[in-house]
Amino acid sequence: MAIIATSLTPLLQVFDMRTSVAWYRDVLGFEVLHTHEPDGHLYWAMLQLGNVRLMLNARYEDDQRPPKPPATKHDDVALYLACPNVDAAYDHLLVKGVPVSPPTVAYYGMKQLHVKDPDGFELCFQQAAT
Repeated sequence: MAIIATSLTPLLQVFDMRTSVAWYRDVLGFEVLHTHEPDGHLYWAMLQLGNVRLMLNARYEDDQRPPKPPATKHDDVALYLACPNVDAAYDHLLVKGVPVSPPTVAYYGMKQLHVKDPDGFELCFQQAAT
């Protein structure tokens, strides 16, 4: 019997959980569904925006986190989100003060808006170009 999957929920390891959760919630509009912080340390969070779910996990314990993020680049990870109005998303990000370039159309016909989260993970909001 073949495997059947009905959704995908990525897990990103982040440097500062409170900063990342706040960015996804306050800038992008994700709802915080669940968190795990039994001793006051925010270890994990489940977020949702529309039908998109995302988990964030603390890369370090609070007392083991270096003073600044490592020079790690996350060029190997990009999350593509279906977005019915990329132009409106662009305007929203500008109002929130996010440094973002205007949407462009990829060679394969998708209008795309690229933005990086506080850890440097790329998110691409996209819709079919008309």
